[in-house]
Amino acid sequence: MAPPVPSPPRVARRPLTVACCLMLLLSWSCPALGKKKLYIGALFPMSGGWPGGQACLPAARMALNLVNRRSDILPDYELELIHYDSMCDPGQATKLLYDLLYTEPIKVLLLPGCSSVSTLVAEAARMWNLIVLSYGSSSPALSNRQRFPTFFRTHPSATLHNPTRVQLFQKWKWTKIATIQQTTEVFTSTLDDLEERVKEAGIEISVRQSFLTDPAVAVKNLKRQDARIIVGLFYETEARKVFCEVYKEKLYGKKHVWFLIGWYADNWFKIHDPSINCTVEQMTEVVEGHITTEIVMLNPETVRGASNLTSQEFLAQLMSELGGKNPEETGGFQEAPLAYDAIWAMALALNKTVGPLRAKGRRLEDFNYNNRDITAEIYRALNTSSFEGVSGHVVFDAQGSRMAWTLIEQLQGGSYKKIGYYDSTKGNLSWYGNDKWIGPGPPADQTVVIEEFRYLSQKLFVSVSVFAGLGILLGIVCLTFNIYNSNVRYIQNSQPYLNNITAVGCMMALAAVFPLGIDGLHVARRQFPVVCQFRLWLLGLGFSLAYGSMFTKIWWVHTVFTKKEDKKDKRKHLEPFKLYATVGVLLGVDVLSLMIWQIVDPLHITVEKFTREAPKGDLDVLIQPLLEHCSSEKMNTWLGVVYGYKGLLLLLGIFLAYETKSISTEKINDHRAVGMAIYNVAVLCMITAPVTMILTSQQDASFAFASLAIVFSVYITLVVLFVPKMRRLITRGEWQSDAQETMKTGSSTNNNDEEKSRQLERENKELQKIIQEKEERVSELRSQLTERQALRSRRRPSAASATFAAGNQNHSSQSPQYHQHPSDPKSLAPPPGYPAPPTDNHAPLPPSFSTATSLYQAADAKVGRNNCHTGRLQLLYK
Repeated sequence: MAPPVPSPPRVARRPLTVACCLMLLLSWSCPALGKKKLYIGALFPMSGGWPGGQACLPAARMALNLVNRRSDILPDYELELIHYDSMCDPGQATKLLYDLLYTEPIKVLLLPGCSSVSTLVAEAARMWNLIVLSYGSSSPALSNRQRFPTFFRTHPSATLHNPTRVQLFQKWKWTKIATIQQTTEVFTSTLDDLEERVKEAGIEISVRQSFLTDPAVAVKNLKRQDARIIVGLFYETEARKVFCEVYKEKLYGKKHVWFLIGWYADNWFKIHDPSINCTVEQMTEVVEGHITTEIVMLNPETVRGASNLTSQEFLAQLMSELGGKNPEETGGFQEAPLAYDAIWAMALALNKTVGPLRAKGRRLEDFNYNNRDITAEIYRALNTSSFEGVSGHVVFDAQGSRMAWTLIEQLQGGSYKKIGYYDSTKGNLSWYGNDKWIGPGPPADQTVVIEEFRYLSQKLFVSVSVFAGLGILLGIVCLTFNIYNSNVRYIQNSQPYLNNITAVGCMMALAAVFPLGIDGLHVARRQFPVVCQFRLWLLGLGFSLAYGSMFTKIWWVHTVFTKKEDKKDKRKHLEPFKLYATVGVLLGVDVLSLMIWQIVDPLHITVEKFTREAPKGDLDVLIQPLLEHCSSEKMNTWLGVVYGYKGLLLLLGIFLAYETKSISTEKINDHRAVGMAIYNVAVLCMITAPVTMILTSQQDASFAFASLAIVFSVYITLVVLFVPKMRRLITRGEWQSDAQETMKTGSSTNNNDEEKSRQLERENKELQKIIQEKEERVSELRSQLTERQALRSRRRPSAASATFAAGNQNHSSQSPQYHQHPSDPKSLAPPPGYPAPPTDNHAPLPPSFSTATSLYQAADAKVGRNNCHTGRLQLLYK
């Protein structure tokens, strides 16, 4: 429901004389000049948060006087200003708006000041069909045609500051800012617009704080969040409170920059304010170096516009109107040109409507609050306004906001200096280059983080590479030795082809040391995955070849020589192709697993970040250490599979080496050396693998553990496997000259010797069983003899004497027989009742001993007959 509309002044309907009517009309219009008056309702804030009326009201009066004196502008009308003090308070403005609307005469237009008052007036004015033209409103919320359909302003929107701010952020390469605002609609909407613009520019608002009356908590939060580039949106009175808290929190200096609104008084920080407890010196110190963005409110060029005054002439007349007041202490002095141009924009628009209204049979003085036609004509006239004013070129956009340049100033030495202009319509920044900073230059928007890659120690890399290179040379020597002497019988019995594979695998493992030490210092980032592939394949295949060949030897020794007794006769001869097939299977498993890994989840470069470090000195920087790794998406899973498979092989190799340590065989005569090498490789691998996983973040320690483990295991393997062979061939002279004999005998001789050795082993065990039985029989007879002697010793002495006499007779009668049969065992028995005489070492042995001796002699004869190697005779005497 529309509010009650005040009725326009009524004309008396009673009959009047011509003189009385004429006098009434003249008194109502302009009795002196015969012009009709058009009334403008104005609200000028003479006090409050923004006392802009102190300078804007004199400027508006100056414009009215010039307009009323001009014969080419509204020649039949006179503009009159009816104004009140709104105190920049919406509550006070509501009461004054009621008085303006419900008190005659009718007002053709309304002229409010600050944004909070203009919001109230503009939202209500459409109900009375009134055009509103503001000279001091910057709230972005007013740029809403649906909410404020009849609103215009000569003061540009506060959002016009935001393109300038974004341009400065980009100029100084700031990507992170903070904001603090007073909780009013004008600043909230401005900040919302700024947030959208900086987001489009790729700039982040890291901290956003607001306050109502006390900014202490908000400033502390800025300090806590390490805010550096801070945009402040608040009125002048609140600005003093904010910077007093800023001084207390030390949120200023060479590391911080503040962006403020430019329409404060030039000495706003020096004005005594009882609401703060900071001195003028402290305030002067804390605000030094801050940046302001201000709409260009005074034409910088010497151009005479619609008022026929230049900007400098206008300032001179304004100073005269102010009566010598200090401009810095006069509120609204900077906005005075906008108020001046607002009156001129209004007058020119009304002047433009005279013709169209006359064509429709209407006049401006016919305006009332129900007449929409006249309002529409005034709206069209203002919307198309374009003229040169003392504030610059006056033109309105589709939302009724003024389009203008932005002035950029910096407080240097306690006074503001112009450092540039920005034309948002063209995106043109005019820079003077006279900006000054407390530090060496514009501060960083945050603590500068310098990324620094950690690289492997080159001394360590060169040292280990030298050892790896020497190891490769040793591998080449061992491989050459093994190939050259492959026809020597001793070398043939060590499976030289498997040893060759071991040497090749060792050299490949040593070659993996070089890509392990290559990092971003040596190759470009895009080439690093290739280095990762070399690391994986060289080390994986080298391990498979070197360890796989040794594992194959131990595996077949255990398989052939640890079978049960009843199966030994049925075992087959050791065939070389089975050994090579075993190595091939182990190698094929590794190749297949590595191919699946690289196809499904290939290795790529990843960068690990460490805790930031502060360098020495008062530098506002931090060092961000980085380390490059070869990794994949499921690196831990793949490593778990590989380590699990290799770990089982290592454990099984240790078990087999232990089981076969006492076995001796001609077919693989170096299996004990292989077992020793397996022990060393397994121990080093089982220690190094978990340690390197723990030390991945320490590039030097990780490389040292991994590379030295490879070097030591390879050196041990090569030395244990090949050095004893070299020593044997050198000390015994078993060089190539032995090859001829070996070639003649062929493999059949080796097989015959092996069969003879097995036959002797069986016979030896049979003989041992027989000897054991005879020894048990001898022990039994000795025990019986001892019992009989003990029984005879208990007889009486008389019986012993009689027995002795009878024994002498028997002895004398049997003595010839004794001499005739010296070898009869019965002759060795003592007389009944006498103890056995001492046994002579050279006396004949009992039959049992004689039988045992004959068995040994038979075995010795068999050994001799078979022409067996004398080293095997030890098996007969276990």
